[in-house]
Amino acid sequence: MRKRALILLADGFEAVEALTPANFLRRAAIEISLCSCQDEGIVVASSTNIRVECDLRLEQAEVDSYDMLIVPGGDPGYKNLMNNAGVLELIRDFDAAGKWLAAICAAPLVLKEAGVLEGRRHTSYPDLRDEFDPEYYSEDLVVCDGRLLTSRGPVPAVEFSFALLAALMPERVVELLKDKTLYDLTLDWYRH
Repeated sequence: MRKRALILLADGFEAVEALTPANFLRRAAIEISLCSCQDEGIVVASSTNIRVECDLRLEQAEVDSYDMLIVPGGDPGYKNLMNNAGVLELIRDFDAAGKWLAAICAAPLVLKEAGVLEGRRHTSYPDLRDEFDPEYYSEDLVVCDGRLLTSRGPVPAVEFSFALLAALMPERVVELLKDKTLYDLTLDWYRH
């Protein structure tokens, strides 16, 4: 059965953190749905005013239809998500159903507001570390605790995307996509 992931978007989202995972997961034949969490309409603007037409609205999202929920950061995007009761309820429903939850940059604060971070290792954008329980906070680039994946910001969105893929797909698919997207070549270049 084909894997499916839902990405939540509100005005002010970080385009790199939302669209990088969408791109990489689609390359791996994972069905992606972009979900508008706006009061009206399906077009959502990023923090840099990149406009994205979503596939559905929040009230149309059904937990049983997806394997993973992805929450990008961006300011004020994460605040708009955090202040949306429907978003918080959907996050709690995904968690209660044992589905994957993923958040990057400031978006772990949305998960915290939903009450799903307690007792789980996680990370976030470095400037926000004081907002989290230091016992469970990690400085790692990507943190996986059970079915919870978190990461730190826009540039780590590629590593975050491969962690999402590893959660949903066989290792051979992840390695093939790394090869096709020049992942190792890029790492080699950074090392030199």
